[in-house]
Parts: sequence; C-alpha cells; structure tokens
Amino acid sequence: MRTLLACLLALSAPMASAVAQTGNDRPYEAFAPLDLPTPNAFRLGSGAPGPQYWQQQVDYTIDATLDAETKRLSATLKATYHNNSPDELTFLWVQLEQNLFRQDSIGTRSRTGGGPMRQMDDEFNGGYDIPYVRSGGNDLEFTIYDTLMRVELPRPIKPGGRFTFELAFEFDMPPYLRRMGSEDVDQGRIFEYAQWFPHLCNYDDVNGWNTLPYAGSGEFYTNFGDYEVSITVPRTYLVAGSGVLQNPGTVLTRTQRDRLREARRSRETVMIRSAEEVGDPDSRPSGDGPLTWKFKGENIRTFAWAASDAFIWDACGVTIKDLGGKDQIVLCQSLYPAEADAWKPEAEQGGSTQYVAHSIEYYSDFLYPYPYPIMTNVNGPEGGMEYPMIVFCGGRTRWGPLGVTDHEVGHTWFPMIVNSDERRHAWMDEGFNTFINMHSLAAFRGEDINPGRARQQTMRLARGRSQPIDVFPDRNLPGLLGSLQYRKTALGLHLLREVVLGPERFDYAFKEYVRRWAFKSPQPADFYRTMEDAAGADLAWFFRQWFLEDGTLDQAVEVAFNEPEPESEGDTEGDNGDGDEEKEKEPFVPMATITVRSLGEMVMPADVVVQFADGSIDRRSFPVEAWATTRERSFRIVLDGREIRRVVIDPDELLPDVEPDNNRWLSEQEEAEQAAEEEAAQEAAEAAAEPQASP
Repeated sequence: MRTLLACLLALSAPMASAVAQTGNDRPYEAFAPLDLPTPNAFRLGSGAPGPQYWQQQVDYTIDATLDAETKRLSATLKATYHNNSPDELTFLWVQLEQNLFRQDSIGTRSRTGGGPMRQMDDEFNGGYDIPYVRSGGNDLEFTIYDTLMRVELPRPIKPGGRFTFELAFEFDMPPYLRRMGSEDVDQGRIFEYAQWFPHLCNYDDVNGWNTLPYAGSGEFYTNFGDYEVSITVPRTYLVAGSGVLQNPGTVLTRTQRDRLREARRSRETVMIRSAEEVGDPDSRPSGDGPLTWKFKGENIRTFAWAASDAFIWDACGVTIKDLGGKDQIVLCQSLYPAEADAWKPEAEQGGSTQYVAHSIEYYSDFLYPYPYPIMTNVNGPEGGMEYPMIVFCGGRTRWGPLGVTDHEVGHTWFPMIVNSDERRHAWMDEGFNTFINMHSLAAFRGEDINPGRARQQTMRLARGRSQPIDVFPDRNLPGLLGSLQYRKTALGLHLLREVVLGPERFDYAFKEYVRRWAFKSPQPADFYRTMEDAAGADLAWFFRQWFLEDGTLDQAVEVAFNEPEPESEGDTEGDNGDGDEEKEKEPFVPMATITVRSLGEMVMPADVVVQFADGSIDRRSFPVEAWATTRERSFRIVLDGREIRRVVIDPDELLPDVEPDNNRWLSEQEEAEQAAEEEAAQEAAEAAAEPQASP
C-alpha cells in the first residue's frame, strides 16, 4: 500500500496558492444572485410574460418575379404595421439585409461577416434598388444607412393603431453564399431566397427599435405576421416556400396533386416528381409563359423560398398531437437535384424526407407540437439555414444531410416558435437547438446521447482563447462562434440536465420555457428565471459561470493514508514509574482520507468513485452547494484490509475539466499495470507499422 504524505506535503503550498487565486477566500461569490432587469408587468419575476406583455405584428403581401437568366429579382411589397405597444411611433426602421453585399457595407468593410464577406471583390456591388416607398399614393421620405432604412411617417402611429405602406425593390443574386444563392446543377439551376425582402425591425419593451446592423454572422430578430406571397418563375420551375400553396390547380399537374394527397396519408415516402420526370414537359402544366405560385403563411417570422427546374420532389405525412390532443397531419417534403443521392428514398435510413419526418415527430413530443401544416427541406447551394416551414440543407452523399436536416428543422422551435433575438443572443437559438439535436439524433440512430465533441471543444476553449457565450455573434473572436454559441451552450444544458437537475426536473422546466414563450420574444433573463421557477432551484451560479463569464473548471482529487504512531524507546508495560498505570493505546485503524478540491473559477457538483482491489466501489457525490463556503471537501474510508486501486472524480467524464490528469489517483500497482498496458500497445503499434518481408 502506498503512502502519499510526503508527496502531499510537497504539493500543499502551490495547491493552496492556486485555490486562493481562484476565490477560495470568497467562495460564496460564485453563488451571488444574478444582476437581472427589474421585473415588471411585461416580464414577471417568474420568467413568464406579464399581463401587459406586448409585441408588434407586421403583415406582408409580396409579389416577386424572378428572371432566371439574369438572376435578378424584382418585387413589390405591402406591409401593414400593427402598433401593439403603449408607445407612439413617429418613424419606422426597416432592415435591408441585401445591402450587406454592397462594397461599402459595414459587413464588407469590417470583414466580420464570415466566409462570404471574405469573398467580396470589386466585381460585384449588390444591395437593393428601391425606387419608391409610399402610403396611400403619397411618397414617403426615407433614408438608408447601410443595412437600415428609416421611413418618416406622415403622422404618428398611436398605441393600438396600424399603418400600411408599399415599396418596390430589386436586386441581383449575390455570387457569394450568405443564407441564399444560386447553383447550376446537371439538369438546371437552383435558386434559394432568404432574408431577401425589406422587413420591419423589431420594436420591443427591452431595446425599443432593434437596429443592429446586419454584418453577416448575426442572423435575425423579427416580428410575427401573416404573409401572402406570389412568386413568378419560368414554367419549367418548381417552387417551395414558407407557407401553404394556394393555387396547386394552376402550378401542378393533376398527377402531382394526386400524389401529394397520397403522400399526406402515407408515412412512407411518395414520389411527387421522380428523377425520370425532371425535364419532361408533361411534369409541368401545359401552356406558355411563366407561372405564378401563391403561398400563404400565418403567424410566421419571415418568408423564404426556393425554385428550380432540376428539382426531384418527394413527400410523406406524419401525425402529431396538437396542444389540444387532436391529431394533426404535417406534410414533410424534400426537393433536390439528381446529384443528391443521399436525399433519395432508397438512400440509407430513407433519405431526406424521413429525416424531416423524424425531427417533426421527435421535437413535437420532446418540446412543443409542430404548429404548421408543412415542412420542406431543399438541397441547393446553402450549406444549412432555417426559416418557417422551409429549410436549406447542403450535403449530398451518405450521412451528410442527416445532421444538417435535423439541426435546421430543430430551429423551428428555436427561434421560429420561441422568437429569441439572434442578433444579440445567438446561443438562445443555436445552442438550445444543438442541445436538442443531441437527443434527436441519438434517438434516430438508436444510440446513447454523446456530448463528447462539445466537451472536447469546451475544454480546448478553457485552455486557450475564449470569451463569454453571451456575446453578440458578430463580435465573437474569429472561429469561436460555433464553439461557444453552439457547442458550449449545448454542453451546458446537457450538464444542467444530467448533472445538476436530473432529466425529469430539467425536462419539465425546459418544456415550460417553450410553452410560456411560444410565439413570443424572450430575453436571457426570462430563460434564467423560468428555469429557476419551474425547476425549483437556485441556478444563478450556473447561468453566471456558463453564459456570462468564461471561467474554467478544474476539480482535483487526492488520497492520504494514516500510519500507526511509532513507539518511543522508553515505552514499558505496566507501571510508568510514578505509580500510575499507563493508559491502554487505542487500536490503530487503517483508513484513507479522500480530498476533493475545486480549483477553477467554475463550480460544479463532484462525483467521486473509490475502487478497491476486490472489485467493490464506494461512490460519493458532492452537490454544487458544497463549494459555497469552501473549495475543499474531504471524507474518510475505513479500509478493513481492503486495498484502494484507484480514485476517480467525474468517472463518467461529463465535465469539461481543464486538467483531467488530476482527476484520478492510482496505486503503485495500478500505475505499473497501466504503464505495462500502454507499453504493450505501443510495441504492437510499432510492430504493425514495420514493413513486412516479401515471401
């Protein structure tokens, strides 16, 4: 048996210094209340919307025409603004996201927009041409600043009032991918249009007008509204959009309409237009000239669409329970070119439409019923992007589409239903969605949830360059958006579920958050408060360290053994020379002292497993509250002749510990056996790498 007293004495000074540097002298500060906005009638202290909560609504009617040869889109737009706020509005702010592609845009000049902005050159100068903005036949004064336009009102919009105006716009399809684009494929051309029309900025009770510029990385924060959109394209094209097709008798053949009816009743995939029918004139309505496709979407936050003469089209129907417990059929469909082998029904696991169907079913049960009648997956130039009732997904071979499809469909819940502010708090949609994706994909594959990639990336962040999660996405350090806003957030929620609260408690609170804020716009404080309220837990320590700070987690374990006191040379039995009989010594009881330390700025519960040579184990758990008054906890184990082989903290390797080497203690025998195994493995690897002699 190994004695570590000397080693521990040698290590005690630097260890104590490290603990002091990370706040061991004031450990309670990690558990201080969060500095959150004062609750009010709009947003309650429980995290729920208040009795006076309000949000604006904007309804749109859009008529668009695509020139497929020149790749130019022209359109007219009518917007009706409903002022549900208690405030009088004297002007309107409008987002002009296509102006990102102007040579003088903030995104272009600052190069904060990611890949597409790095591609900008002097050959393309995009953005909108806006010939007019008018209301009631009268021109309105407007001023454009980068990706924003301020429209002057002829009179203020009173609380409860509404205002309707029209504008015209045109723009050329950018040659750089940024959530939309065009692509030439073997049998034609694919267009994907998203964030394509001027739309009203969100005016809310927290920031007033939300006028952050569109620089490329931050996505959007918009109003819910009703959309009626007409899209005119060449007759050979198929179109899918964020809504229900209103004129199938005009733009589809009778055969296609019959197949769609069959697909709605079938959980198996039904071909609407097969690969063999692409290019066949009989697969399009007879006649000459373009066709106008009409869509209607209700209570959605934007509208996106795709069009192509190369689309294969298949679909199926899934049945879910709505909020009232009634069956609701959702049409799941996919449109893709012939090159997209992994999208076809004969592909592994049934192809794209089966991926969509699984996601709709899973998230409807896990979170909230899917609220729309249709979901479309489109394969084209965009690698992955989400919009109401339609998603764009890249990847055309083997398993490529599965993860992207599930992620983009998952965005229906965050942020299409729970309408978070993506320009400021990308983690509230990307991170939440990445978290639920781990569950959905594990269920689809029949596997256990594995957050390993997120854990490894979070550990790398802690060892190097990092920043807090709750940072505007356009202000993330290069390369950190995915690691922080997506994967670190997802890992945090996974740990909150598995380590802190437990699945039942977490799931109840998380579903309550979605239910409270469905079709509303929560802020981070609303999420924090709802989770505490519904879980019945103080989670300020968790939200602070995980989302608002960028500290590190470093838990460590140490083992010390007691030894019998040595007898002095003058010890004799019986009389001690003074006539007093010597007191009988207490018998020596071999025991080990296990010490667990929390060395980093971050605190988490600690799970410790002591494994003995006979195969038995002793498992102890420290709740996070154990660190509220100290960063060091110890317990003793009476050995009773047993030999400790190893002691491990975080035995399931769930936590993103920056120093995993100090998470275990090994006996001398265990170290020797482990070293021998590693040496044997190394020798085997070297032998396998040696060139074999020719016979």
